[in-house]
Amino acid sequence: MAESLTFMMGKFAAHLPADRRYCRNHMWCEPRSDAARFGFSSYAVRLMQDVYFLEWKFDAPRDVAAKQELGFVESSKAQSELYAPLAGSITQFNATLLSDPSAINADGYGDGWLFEMTADTAPTLSAAEYYQYLDSAWATAQRILKNQVNLDDE
Repeated sequence: MAESLTFMMGKFAAHLPADRRYCRNHMWCEPRSDAARFGFSSYAVRLMQDVYFLEWKFDAPRDVAAKQELGFVESSKAQSELYAPLAGSITQFNATLLSDPSAINADGYGDGWLFEMTADTAPTLSAAEYYQYLDSAWATAQRILKNQVNLDDE
């Protein structure tokens, strides 16, 4: 089995467990026997920082298209819409997170999972492929983050 990887975001480490698959919208995917479980990668959690509110636009079960809006999350940094990483059927949301989303921050690859869905997970990335994806986009991400910091200081 491949080893987990660590992507350095400046001085912060984003751990990428090798037993997961990854999506370009910074969610991890854990294929299971009947569905796949999804959550935020540690890279996404680090960018959002303290997640304190989560809301879904509909109840499960529900068929969704790739990139369909699922809900939104609020953090200390911003409010962001959440989109389906793949086309398929949402079978279950993690109901615990609605009353207390802190597990996203504390245990993002465990109790902080977001939803389960049936979908073709072939388009997802291995940890090594996701690492390369992050590495290729990191310079742009840093510029965006620095501009946000500069705007906040004005």
